[in-house]
Amino acid sequence: AAREEEKKESLIEFYDSFKDMFEFFCKNTTIHGTIRLVCSDSNRMKTAFWTLLFLASFGMLYWQFALMFSQYWAYPVVLTMSMHSEPKMFPAITICNLDPYRFELVSEHLTQLDRMAEESIAFLYGINTSASFFHMNEKNLLVKDLPSRSNLSRTSFKLSQNFSLVRMPDPHNRSGKKRSSVGFRLCDARGENCFYKTYSSGMGAILEWYRFHYMNIMSQLPVIVNISDHEEQIEDMVYSCQYDGEPCRPSDYVHFHHPVFGSCYTFNSKGTDPFWTATKPGIPYGLSLILRAEQKDHIPLLSTVAGVKVMIHNHNQTPFLEHEGFDIRPGIATTIGIQQDEVNRLGGNYGKCTINGDDVDVKLLYNNSYTLQENCLHPCFQRIMVRKCGCGYYYYPLPPGAEYCNYNKHPAWGHCFYQLYSRLRNHHLNCFDQCPKPCREWLYKVSAGTAKWPSSKSQDWVRQALRHQNGYNSTSNRRDIAKVTIFYQQLNYKSVNESPLLSVNLLLSSMGSQWSLWFGSSVLSVVEMLELLVDTLVLSLLFCYQRFTLKKTLNVGRTPTIPS
Repeated sequence: AAREEEKKESLIEFYDSFKDMFEFFCKNTTIHGTIRLVCSDSNRMKTAFWTLLFLASFGMLYWQFALMFSQYWAYPVVLTMSMHSEPKMFPAITICNLDPYRFELVSEHLTQLDRMAEESIAFLYGINTSASFFHMNEKNLLVKDLPSRSNLSRTSFKLSQNFSLVRMPDPHNRSGKKRSSVGFRLCDARGENCFYKTYSSGMGAILEWYRFHYMNIMSQLPVIVNISDHEEQIEDMVYSCQYDGEPCRPSDYVHFHHPVFGSCYTFNSKGTDPFWTATKPGIPYGLSLILRAEQKDHIPLLSTVAGVKVMIHNHNQTPFLEHEGFDIRPGIATTIGIQQDEVNRLGGNYGKCTINGDDVDVKLLYNNSYTLQENCLHPCFQRIMVRKCGCGYYYYPLPPGAEYCNYNKHPAWGHCFYQLYSRLRNHHLNCFDQCPKPCREWLYKVSAGTAKWPSSKSQDWVRQALRHQNGYNSTSNRRDIAKVTIFYQQLNYKSVNESPLLSVNLLLSSMGSQWSLWFGSSVLSVVEMLELLVDTLVLSLLFCYQRFTLKKTLNVGRTPTIPS
């Protein structure tokens, strides 16, 4: 009785044996089914059955836990879509006249290239195009004079005759018809490992051949961004500009020259002027332009399209007109409706994305907002090309210390470039692995409609009005002007957001559901199991200590009691 009273008054109490501890746990725990392990001890079959059932439930529980954690550590996402409606900024609009200039520094080489193109066309198709075909308006060509530089000389560059166009039988032709492909041969620096850059269309081959020579010629010029100082005013291309019924201002656009698409203007490039805030949808509240679409045939084989190039893009973004945009036909009124979408990506463990490009491994070459193509893929490809080929691709900015390719200094750069570009297109370069998508991105969906403009009954007075207001002078029938209207179809936009499929709260909730399913208990039951583990560990240490002390004592006849 005194011993029992001593146990009741103890602050910390331990069990005399593991059996006592286990019986106490099974009788008092809140985990369902454990009491059957004690109450059925007189029936060994029931005890074995409930023991197996308990262990099976315990195994199923932790199997489900393993599946949950494996799914959670995979970091899956779910897309949620929401609609928003609010006034928003009008996108940046870039227009180009598809009429690149003959700069005075390289005009002689371009004239020579045109003659080479005439000879190639005559050789391939037997068309005797005289020099007047290409230079019929040579006296009227606008030649831009750039400040001469000491390291540039007109005689230092010579066009190569080693890239002649040839016609070859099509090896994949099984129709029995006489078909052939057209291309030009490219070899490495030793004149070996040659291949033909071929096209099934002769027109495509001639254009690519011309562009290849053109890049070599234009590499003699200063950097693209520095050659637009002497170009014409916007009035020479844009006869009328209105936004939301108000005339455009000189501060609303920036001007640059593209070596293929000619003189270009970007409206609302920064996206910070409240003047360009769209408050209403519809055609009357958009951007309306009347454009000159006259072709002066400055470089006719570089661009065979007549009209105006238009691209809709985000603010602070370099327009890559080679990959995006659409053409506006002369004599046509085009209406373009815009629908804006927003995409928000999680990043981190849930995906690879970047906020502003500062954490991208590729060193950026453009000082503007981050985009996958212009701020990462192009610089990545350019740096690989400078490392592999020894020079840079003319249409992309240069890394520090590099120079643009031309076959006088780098005879095998074409062979190197086309192979690298093919690997990039087929995702065999590691650029796509190094370049994440932006975490926040605005996408524009467009729909267009066209109609003849001006109509046959209104063209006379429209032409007269343009002549008196803008000095317009032409006798053609709707072939040198075009009208384009760009507007928001609606101000509400769709926002697509990534969110975790399994958050921490949802994971704990799922674990609690599984625990309740298999054991019908709560979080406190988990604490009871932890308490059982702690008691087992302490009791094991005490038994070990007891054996250790028994070996060193002389009194082996009396077994010491376990201290409370």
